[in-house]
Amino acid sequence: MPARPIPEPIAPGEESVWDYPLPPVIRDSDEEIIVILGGVEICETRSSLRMMERGHPPTYYLPRSAFIEGSLRPARGTSFCEWKGQAGYLDVIGGSKVAARGAWYYPHPSAGYPGILDHVGIYPGAMDECLVDGERVVPQPGSYYGGWIISTVTGPFKGGPGTEDW
Repeated sequence: MPARPIPEPIAPGEESVWDYPLPPVIRDSDEEIIVILGGVEICETRSSLRMMERGHPPTYYLPRSAFIEGSLRPARGTSFCEWKGQAGYLDVIGGSKVAARGAWYYPHPSAGYPGILDHVGIYPGAMDECLVDGERVVPQPGSYYGGWIISTVTGPFKGGPGTEDW
């Protein structure tokens, strides 16, 4: 097993992704989440789920009901997560813009994660902007991961070059 990376220092009010557990945990969040695509606010909620997994910035799962009508449509393809099960994909539509496979969901989540049913994960890098309590999200490095980096979360983060074996 590869050596664990050296966590960045944390200041008061910050958290390290290296203190997150495996398997990942989900916590309710009342942070204000806003997603903008094509210049349109397609989602706003204060009722999301925040998934925390060691080495990864949090992933926010947003209630489907928080998305404006017509902003999500089924897309082709599936993937498998050892923790959550088989995911399906969604195209995300805002204004005249389409983020192909810009979101995912679990139609039948694994037993340990029933709360993510009827919730959607968004790839922040595929959107114009994602905000957490007014702070612009930096997407997790790499094309496969959907973590949301904000100033209160420290790394280093899995997903960049050379992190595949973390």
